[in-house]
Amino acid sequence: MDLSNSNEEVPENVAKNVLLHSEPVLNREVTYGPTGEKLKDITIKEYCKNIKKMGFQASNIGKAIDEINKMLDWRLSDDEIEPDESEPYNDIEYRKKVKCTIWLSFTSNMISSGLREMFVYLAKNKLVDVIVTSAGGVEEDFIKVLGNTYLGEFNLKGSELREKGWNRIGNLIVPNENYIKFEEWLQPLLDEMLEIQNKESFNWTPSKLINFLGKKINSEDSLYYWCYKNDIPVFCPGLTDGSLGDNLFFHSYRNPGLKIDVVEDIRRINDLATFIKKSGIIILGGGAPKHHVCNANLMRNGADYAVYISVATEYDGSDSGASPDEAVSWGKIRADSNPVKVFGDATIVFPMIFYSTFACK
Repeated sequence: MDLSNSNEEVPENVAKNVLLHSEPVLNREVTYGPTGEKLKDITIKEYCKNIKKMGFQASNIGKAIDEINKMLDWRLSDDEIEPDESEPYNDIEYRKKVKCTIWLSFTSNMISSGLREMFVYLAKNKLVDVIVTSAGGVEEDFIKVLGNTYLGEFNLKGSELREKGWNRIGNLIVPNENYIKFEEWLQPLLDEMLEIQNKESFNWTPSKLINFLGKKINSEDSLYYWCYKNDIPVFCPGLTDGSLGDNLFFHSYRNPGLKIDVVEDIRRINDLATFIKKSGIIILGGGAPKHHVCNANLMRNGADYAVYISVATEYDGSDSGASPDEAVSWGKIRADSNPVKVFGDATIVFPMIFYSTFACK
């Protein structure tokens, strides 16, 4: 077709389809990134002030920052006093001191990474109230006191690493010697726990064990040392799934008889959720820790605030990938809340949130 001398107009229906008139966009932020001088010498906090306008997951990071700041800023005095409110919650001055209970949940790889030091800051400064994690999330904290974790590569060959006794966690390397040190440190403490159990009829639970080990590690580098010092309960629904479980297994041969009661802990965590005035949950990753926090909040008809950070999607039906709205359907997050999920690597996302929330308090 020779178009060189064509003076035809664009077909009306084509122009109409391409140049469709739109309705005005009202009450929406304009997408906009930092420009000019704002691109230079900017802090994370300054950058994140307008990150909601960036689009995509950056906007969700901004929403997560807002949600966590709401958790940190809320006081019971913000709410009206109910007619049947009991003492001391009917006293306005007392209500000014009642804060939102903040739950932090994370998987073991978060402790293996450099996020551990941020968690230490949170516990040291009493910025979180409850921690829930996996067995690895407990043991890796103590192991890091006893030995170093190193940077490696994601593509290091497993068979070659095994010959060297190097365990890979993503692109991190943990020498197996660290687990030997952990076993040498832990076994005498399990002996001591058994002695306390037998002499005092003491009922050990996962949270009591973690508190005991936090005391014994006696290191300010340890997350669970600060949880022990500041009376922050740490729950672990899968205590035997990891090196802790290996050591409990070894101990059952060496010096059998130690009992750890999970029923007392489920009563403790559910009672805690039931009687708090406001609940905010921060969940990094998924798995049993995520579900344990959400299920505890079911006892109070759901958390008031929620932030998820994960790369997992919901399309395989897993709890790890489940959206906050799925938790709403179960009564684990309140229907009138504004939960946020950020799809991203927590080692990238959480520091941005941390420096815009907790580090400012």
